[in-house]
Amino acid sequence: MKNKILILALNLLFFGVNAQNVPFNQEVFDRWVDMRVGNGKTPTWWYCYGEVYTYPDGKLVAKMEGIDVANLIRVAKDSAIQLNRKTFVYTDPETNQVMYGERNGKPVQHIEYEYQKITYALRGDKLATWVEQGAEPRLTKMGPGFKTTARKLGENYVFSSPVFLNFESPRGKYEAYENYDFFVAPSQKITKQKYQLTWNRYGDLPPFLGGGKGVIQLVCYRVDKFEELPEVLKKHITEKAPLWMNPPKDLEEIKNIQKGK
Repeated sequence: MKNKILILALNLLFFGVNAQNVPFNQEVFDRWVDMRVGNGKTPTWWYCYGEVYTYPDGKLVAKMEGIDVANLIRVAKDSAIQLNRKTFVYTDPETNQVMYGERNGKPVQHIEYEYQKITYALRGDKLATWVEQGAEPRLTKMGPGFKTTARKLGENYVFSSPVFLNFESPRGKYEAYENYDFFVAPSQKITKQKYQLTWNRYGDLPPFLGGGKGVIQLVCYRVDKFEELPEVLKKHITEKAPLWMNPPKDLEEIKNIQKGK
């Protein structure tokens, strides 16, 4: 009987308590904001790398790496705005060099978001999220979304954000599923060990990769400055996409982009 009680207690400890969802309160909200966007004093850079596969056969057609760089505007105790840019480049699966020119008779087009404005707010015990991207006449606004969940694994936090995309874009109908799992290890002192992320996407492949459905899987970590990025990506951004060296500086810049200025 004592052994059964001990086994039950261990199961509750490891599977019933440490891996349970936790409600968003002020402490968890602050943990999310600090992890995702930083303290507002300096920008945050998330560096990602991984692979691109066709679906359902799983053929490796490219590798990928990129960054998400953001600034924080803390609106109130229970709300914050993230101003970010992100670019992801397709690289050759054999040479790991950034693709340029044409592939399969189609021009290579990398993923470039000139900006995103993301608002986070604490609503009861949930995280509410609003997203703005694009420019008029195709300015896209999404939200509020309440799908981000927080979990505890021991002392670590896991924030999971499933995203279901369904909207009109300059290239036509855009449909995709993405999932972000952010990992926070509070006791770690090195940024890239303290803040990590896995990202998976299911949706259409670009024409230069053959079109059809595909899967992207990336692993990511946060760095403290642009200079810490790997050389291939840093060289591409510096020479081909200098705008992405830094996040949007303020809301006025984003308003101008939205108006097409």
